[in-house]
Amino acid sequence: MRKHAPWGNEDTQSIIKTLKEKNVHVTFFMTGGWVDTYPDDVKALYKAGHELGNHSQNHKQMSTISAAECEDEIIKVHNKVKKLTGYDMKVFRPPYGDYNDVLIESAEKCGYHAIQWDVDSLDWKNYGVDSILTTVLNHKHLGKGSIILCHNGAKYTAKALPKLIDSLKEKGFEFVKMSELIYTKNYEMDTEGRQHSLNNTAAPKQTAFEQS
Repeated sequence: MRKHAPWGNEDTQSIIKTLKEKNVHVTFFMTGGWVDTYPDDVKALYKAGHELGNHSQNHKQMSTISAAECEDEIIKVHNKVKKLTGYDMKVFRPPYGDYNDVLIESAEKCGYHAIQWDVDSLDWKNYGVDSILTTVLNHKHLGKGSIILCHNGAKYTAKALPKLIDSLKEKGFEFVKMSELIYTKNYEMDTEGRQHSLNNTAAPKQTAFEQS
């Protein structure tokens, strides 16, 4: 299990700079505590064109709490970010990747699409730049529609990011924000949690970064 959120902000500006240089936009998932502590960074991420995502108020195990508590965890962060930026967030990543039907239904009730990743960079283990690159680029799930999990406060993520982006581009991947990657209607979900369009439209070879 990864470190408990919220993460720090030591590398946030460096990451924003790298993403700008590489012309890549990603989705940053934020807890309420991170929003409270780093409001200027929230504004900077939004101004830089990145998508802001909801990661709950208190980083709880969402499958262990009631529907009312789930909604409260989501709405509190939503309102804080809305007040800071005017933006209505619409994607939610459950802490620890922990979810159940109650959480999914609660997120939808709040106007959110709950998402999961399929490629964990393991940057939170602090094994080094090469480890991040190897883990992502050789991951068995890396493919069309992959969602890559990174953390802006992990020790080596900012250093690994330029090479990681270049290497993924060399493999033919494009980068999109989470809300541009997922289907929001007319889809079915397989046993691995992957979406499949019912409109018979072919998905481009693209991937989404999520940072938290």
